[in-house]
Amino acid sequence: MNTITDRVIKAFHNHFGAPPAWIVRAPGRVNLIGEHTDYNDGFVLPMAIGRATWIALRSRPDGVVHLHSLDHDASCSFAPGTVERGPMHWSEYPKGVAHVLSGQGFALSGWEGVTACDVPMGAGLSSSASFELAVARAFCAVSGFPWNAQEMARLCQQAENQWVGVKCGIMDQMISAIGEAGKATLIDCRDNTHRAAPLPRDVTVVIMDTMTRRGLVESAYNERRRQCQHAVGVFGVHALRDVDHQTFNDKAALLDPVTRRRARHVITENQRTLAAAAAMERGDAATLGRLMNESHDSLRDDFEVTNDALNTMVEAARSHPGCWGARMTGAGFGGCAVALVATPDVASFMDHVTTAYRQAGNQAPNLYAATASAGASADSHEKSRE
Repeated sequence: MNTITDRVIKAFHNHFGAPPAWIVRAPGRVNLIGEHTDYNDGFVLPMAIGRATWIALRSRPDGVVHLHSLDHDASCSFAPGTVERGPMHWSEYPKGVAHVLSGQGFALSGWEGVTACDVPMGAGLSSSASFELAVARAFCAVSGFPWNAQEMARLCQQAENQWVGVKCGIMDQMISAIGEAGKATLIDCRDNTHRAAPLPRDVTVVIMDTMTRRGLVESAYNERRRQCQHAVGVFGVHALRDVDHQTFNDKAALLDPVTRRRARHVITENQRTLAAAAAMERGDAATLGRLMNESHDSLRDDFEVTNDALNTMVEAARSHPGCWGARMTGAGFGGCAVALVATPDVASFMDHVTTAYRQAGNQAPNLYAATASAGASADSHEKSRE
C-alpha cells in the first residue's frame, strides 16, 4: 500500500475512531509542453504524475463536511449549501468545489475526512487542481452521483476561477481527471478533446524542483491573461488559438511591444505543442527535446515568466549529454522545470544538475523521475486493503 495512503487511513482512525469508507486520490501533473496556451483555447501536452492528493473519508448524516489536513495540521468544517468565501486559505479549495457543485444542482452529502498531498505545493505541478479533483471525487463517492471526469474537471476549474480567484485554464483539472497510466495526453483546450501521446522509448521525464515558490493569485499570472485578451481584441478573433503565423506577422505592428511578445509566445507555443505530439507518436525524442528547449526560451524571452533559478536549472540540464531537452513547467515565476533524459543516464543527470545548480549559489534542488499515472479515482476501504 502507498505510504501516504497508510498515513491518511491511520490519521482518519485517530481522528474519528473508526476506519474510513472510501479512499480517493487525484494526481498532480507535469506539463511537457504547451504553457499559457490553455486559457487561450490552445493545445497542451501534460501527463498526470504519481504524486497526488489523497483523502480518507466516510459520510456524515448531518450534511456537514469536516476535513482535516495533515499537511497543514489543521481542520475546516462547512455546510456545502451555505459556504461563504473567506480570506485565502487551504480550506477555500474544498469550499469552492462544494459551492460550484451545489450551484450546478448536485445533491451533496456531508462527509468527514483526512487529507494529505505529496505534490509539492507552489511548484507548478498542480497541487491545487489535484486537491480540487480529490474533493470532487469525495463528494461523488458519498453522494452517489455518477463520476463524469470531464464535467468534474470543468467544474473544478470554475471553482478555482470564481472562488479562489486564479483565472487558470482547463489543463490542470483536466489531466488530473482523465490522465492515463504510462502516457501523456494532448488536450485541445477549446473543446476538451484529447488523445494519448506515448513517450518515446528509453526516455525518462525528470522533474526538477528549484525549491523557489510563487503564489499564483498574487503573481503576474492574471496580468498575462489580460495581456493575451488585449491581443485578441486587436486581432479581432475569439482567442489567440485562431491567429496563425502569417496573421501575426501582418498585424504585429498594431500591438505594443509587450503585448506583441506575449502573443508571439502563445501562437508559436501552440505550433510547438502540436509538433511535439507528432514527434511523440513517431518516437522522436530528439525533436521533442528541441521543441521543449524552444518552449523554455520563448517563456523566458517573450512571456517573461521564468526566474533566475529556473533558467539556471534548465541550463544545467541542457549541459548534460543525456538530456534531450529541458524547460520550465507550470505557470512559472518559480517552481519546477522538466527534462527529457535518456533512461540509462538518469542517475548521472541528476547528480550533474544538482551539483551545477548548487554551485550557482542555490539551495539543494529536489529531482525525481516521474511516471505517468491514471486520473482521479475512488476505492472503498475494503477494496484498498485487498
